[in-house]
Amino acid sequence: MNIPSETAHRRPLDVAADLLALLHDTTTEPRADTQLDALTLAVSADLPVLLWGEPGIGKTAALNQLAEALELPLTTVIASVHEPSDFSGLPVIGDDPAKQGVPMAPPDWAVRLVRAGRGLLFLDELSTAPPAVQAALLRVVLERRVGALRLPPGARIVAAANPRSSAADGWELSPPLANRFVHLQWTYDHDVVVRGLGGTWPKAALPRLDRARLPDAVTFARRGVCGLLAARPELVHQLPKNETRRGGPWPSPRSWEMALRLIAFAAAAAASRDVLSVLVRGAVGDGPDLELLAGLDRMDLPDPEMLLADPEAAVLPERGDLRQTVLNGVVEAVRKRPEQSRWNAAWSLLVRALETGAPDLVVVPAATLAALRRDDWQVPAAIERLSGAVSLSRRADQAAAGVGEHR
Repeated sequence: MNIPSETAHRRPLDVAADLLALLHDTTTEPRADTQLDALTLAVSADLPVLLWGEPGIGKTAALNQLAEALELPLTTVIASVHEPSDFSGLPVIGDDPAKQGVPMAPPDWAVRLVRAGRGLLFLDELSTAPPAVQAALLRVVLERRVGALRLPPGARIVAAANPRSSAADGWELSPPLANRFVHLQWTYDHDVVVRGLGGTWPKAALPRLDRARLPDAVTFARRGVCGLLAARPELVHQLPKNETRRGGPWPSPRSWEMALRLIAFAAAAAASRDVLSVLVRGAVGDGPDLELLAGLDRMDLPDPEMLLADPEAAVLPERGDLRQTVLNGVVEAVRKRPEQSRWNAAWSLLVRALETGAPDLVVVPAATLAALRRDDWQVPAAIERLSGAVSLSRRADQAAAGVGEHR
């Protein structure tokens, strides 16, 4: 039997290598992915990120794909298999230690990262690193120093950890180290997994920052954070009493600074509210994040005086709670300075709200506004357009109350 020469010279594993190459041949596509968008925005903001998730859900694969998409060389360091000296530096004794001292030599991975001038440092298995190693990582994460070597400005740090319940010989993260990260809960999306195994994964890309928005983004972020902390000084620093929660996000001056930076980047990139919510929660934790987001929502609302000045051009919020707040603010503005022209403009705004949203949102503002009428003010035609919706909404409320009483 004659075997073609090109086949005869192939080794047994060459065909296996060809098959593996085909399996690794995948592509990417743009896809809305909140957790991936949050990760890329935090990386863009040059903040250390810690991905929390169960084993096997794709944290490491996401980092490999992120590094490739951002064209950053990836340096992976398994924190749990290293000694503290691998991060604080190895002592090197010179000719005369008494005069020259004992310098701390950095490990090879740090030297390679500095030579490249940029890169993605991936600290994997962080929750299985013993406390001594976690202590050595403090300077790496915060000051970007490894021994006597400073990591380049183009380096970004992302870590991954499993919850203690699913980590092999896991440790709780120390509070000082935990407070240096933006914590993101990493989960899998069924559709993403199925499509990815089919050869197409979501595309990771840095957010596009609008240069024209930069000054306003900084002002917006500072007003939001400083406004909340001025009103709620007890939120400036709250170390959780529970050991597990200390290993997650919690408010401190450092984490509020991270939240401010994330808000500014999100505003400049016009990121979605879902992405902003994930990032703020990852910086300051549950509770403070809700208060901050609520404050930001109120700051972003249109000025009632501007709406009254030109009701025909008014753009009302889509969200029902925000729309209700705006309408109540308009009515309050009329109450403080009652004039017939302003009263008429408020009715026009209520008509616009009725035409573009849920009718029940105008019921209370309409009743309050009607009560502000002076005897010499003529009733505007707009009231006729609202009366049907208000009456219908009230009848619906009464019917619902009647059903509740009979149950």
